[in-house]
Amino acid sequence: MEPRKGAEARGFDERVYDSSVDHKGRFLSVPPPVFGKLLFLSLGLILLTLSQFLPSLKACDADICPEPRKVHEVVFFLAIYLISMGTGGHKPSLESFGADQFDDDHSEERKKKMSYFNWWNFGLCCGLLLGVTLIVYVQDHISWGVADIILTAVMALTLVIFIVGRPFYRYRVPTGSPLTPMLQVLVAAIKKRNLPNPSNPADLHEVPKSQMDQGRLLCHTHKLKFLDKAAILEETENAAEKQSPWRLATVTKVEEMKLILNIIPIWLAALPFGICVAQASTFFIKQGTTLNRKIGNGFEIPPASIYSLAAIGMIISVTIYEKVLVPILRRMTGNERGIKILQRIGFGMLFSIATMVVSALVERKRLRVVEKDPLKGSLSMGVFWLAPQFLIIGIGDGFTLVGLQEYFYDQVPDSMRSLGIAFYLSVIGAANFLSSLLITVVDHVTEKYGKVGLGRT
Repeated sequence: MEPRKGAEARGFDERVYDSSVDHKGRFLSVPPPVFGKLLFLSLGLILLTLSQFLPSLKACDADICPEPRKVHEVVFFLAIYLISMGTGGHKPSLESFGADQFDDDHSEERKKKMSYFNWWNFGLCCGLLLGVTLIVYVQDHISWGVADIILTAVMALTLVIFIVGRPFYRYRVPTGSPLTPMLQVLVAAIKKRNLPNPSNPADLHEVPKSQMDQGRLLCHTHKLKFLDKAAILEETENAAEKQSPWRLATVTKVEEMKLILNIIPIWLAALPFGICVAQASTFFIKQGTTLNRKIGNGFEIPPASIYSLAAIGMIISVTIYEKVLVPILRRMTGNERGIKILQRIGFGMLFSIATMVVSALVERKRLRVVEKDPLKGSLSMGVFWLAPQFLIIGIGDGFTLVGLQEYFYDQVPDSMRSLGIAFYLSVIGAANFLSSLLITVVDHVTEKYGKVGLGRT
């Protein structure tokens, strides 16, 4: 399932892209990416900040904190959910909007586009590194309120910078809901389920390139032939029925539907890797809270800052891949990407396996330390025992996570680029839920057979 064999190259013709501000595409025709970011993220961060300063919303203003009241919980979780909604609204569209700035018909821009996802994740990891070190330090040593003010100000600044660049962006002309054509293909195929497929695929319905409003024609493939029935021309159809997209679809629309169905196996195959990635921000951090985090004269590493090692691993991985491996692999394979996207994803998954093996060995040692000295527990074991597993999973992220972003962006129809990135994010989201379920089940089974769960070791 490598990207688009037989398909025409995607170009920035005048029907698809326009640099004028009249064609706003993903930027303004779909409000959630930008206005949702402004509304939900800003409201969420402002609400979090207010909860740290307003006496009526502040849950704790003394060294000894009473149990929070219901209003404190409501305000806190409302702010968190607003931030989550804002993130979910802008993240897929912003990333795909950035990738849309490159022209596949221009060789130099096409090469830059292949590097885009690498540098996008490089920037994200740099921001993550600052977040889990500088911001966490401010939270622990100054106040949560000051940290929230910094985050709100930074978010406002980034939004201003993004809007200032508006005259320089390329915009995709909006084409309506991308899900409607998929539903039309499915309905048309069901209506014609009893018709035989033509022996010659050229007999299937397709419009000339000159009659297409925008986009590209896709070549017929022999997979999922049931959907081909949607493009069968019937002699008994009247003129109105022939024009109805709910009765007759083009080969391109059918192939776009096939593209969506073809990514489902990859989505499912990526879930185990996503579960491994989720461990780094949950189980691994929990491991770190039980270890000795002191450095030098009493400085103690905040538990959340341990995650910076994963960010460092990904920064190193992406940089080496882009600057060293890709040029070498291009000469060896003749592939502009260096290696195929699925090969990159699979190579990164090997690192996730290594991460889990190393993590299991470290956890076994930690439990043995606890058994030898139950009073002191694992405090005699330094937190940097966790460094290898964080670095390895970070290196794996540089291959698999970036590869998944490229794959889902490239494999969906042109009108669904934002949804393609959303498919990638849904892998991470679903994997986090499965990770929580896995830890809960393992902890329950461990306690059921007389052992002590992680939370109490």
